Amino acid sequence: MRPIITTLALFFFSIISFSQNLQSLLKGKNINSTFSILAYDENAQEWGIAVATNNIYVGNSTIYIEPGLGAFSVIAETEPRYAQAGFEKLREGKSITDAILYTKNEDGHANYRQVSGMDKDGNVYAFTGKSLKFWNGKASQIVGKNYVVMGNQLADSVLTNMSKTFETATGTLAQRLLESLMAGEASGGQISGKQSAALVVKGTNNEWYNQIDLRVDHSSNPIDDLRTLLDFHYGRIRLNQALYAHSEGNRSRALEKLSESEKMLDGWTGMYSRIASANIALGDEESAIKWIKKGISENPNWSMYLPAFHFLKDHPEMKGLINPSTFTTKDWEAALHMLSNLGRELEVITLAHRLKSDKIESSYLNFLLGRSYFYEKENEKAIKFLELALQMDKENIEAEMLLRKITG
Repeated sequence: MRPIITTLALFFFSIISFSQNLQSLLKGKNINSTFSILAYDENAQEWGIAVATNNIYVGNSTIYIEPGLGAFSVIAETEPRYAQAGFEKLREGKSITDAILYTKNEDGHANYRQVSGMDKDGNVYAFTGKSLKFWNGKASQIVGKNYVVMGNQLADSVLTNMSKTFETATGTLAQRLLESLMAGEASGGQISGKQSAALVVKGTNNEWYNQIDLRVDHSSNPIDDLRTLLDFHYGRIRLNQALYAHSEGNRSRALEKLSESEKMLDGWTGMYSRIASANIALGDEESAIKWIKKGISENPNWSMYLPAFHFLKDHPEMKGLINPSTFTTKDWEAALHMLSNLGRELEVITLAHRLKSDKIESSYLNFLLGRSYFYEKENEKAIKFLELALQMDKENIEAEMLLRKITG
């Protein structure tokens, strides 16, 4: 019996000594351990959590936010009940401390947990399980005003630098959280490595498109990839702001926001078409062509966007790239649609009639032609082509809605 007992003892000793995920080994759970920052922005009324780990899909089980109620970051040997019961207790009017202690007092493995929580007013409570000190590296937490950083298996200065960085960082809550996370990684991060990262920010006044939920589930540089995703998020916003400013006649703001968006969106090839069209709208064809060529060089399939830029076919830099003789009807529709988006309605009308004379026609083409006549305040002609669009496709909702608008 002694060899069996010795073997079992060594087995459990190895689990406790070398594994973060005791529950995952004993119970088959998918659990992550990591370092994180949880914070509240009282001006924006946003709650956010940024987290990184040496395990996969850290955002899957460590981040819990309910705007207007609070947030929980649950790491080390993750147990979602801390957040689930915690939200219930907050709804009952309990303090954030009581909300966390409710589960901790019933948790037989609390010594393997790290939990931080924050209520709707930014009050914070956190604890680090006492057994975590036996793991390699440092396990602790730092609580500040409206934020808390914590983690395990860390290099010595990780939490201190995360805390200092967050307190001095500027920008949105999401940007400050990411700066803090990056400072932690730059200080040595989790000594056992890095594999995934996540950033979630939710606010009581945020529409769905302003809520941030970014995850890098498996990467050799997860925090760098997370920064790229956040740049993409804000870059798309900047591009929309540029287009709106242009539509309002504010050219200087449009140029400023476009320049910002270009830096942030570099690498997201799917946005290059919009960047190019924005440059064209602002009178910079040369920059537009650079983005078009960049799209093709980074992704051969980007050529599907080329027909939309039919009007550039004779530009010296575009020779051989756009071949109208190969265009499908869908390609011509894209060409017309782009011209209309740029406000070049007379060109839409001229090209559409030329296509119709060449027997190239569709319901959507007639809709675009009718819409251009509408924009040019020629309602009789607009009605004619919108009705033709509906004759060809009675389910052309775009034509139906515009015709209804014109005829009342």
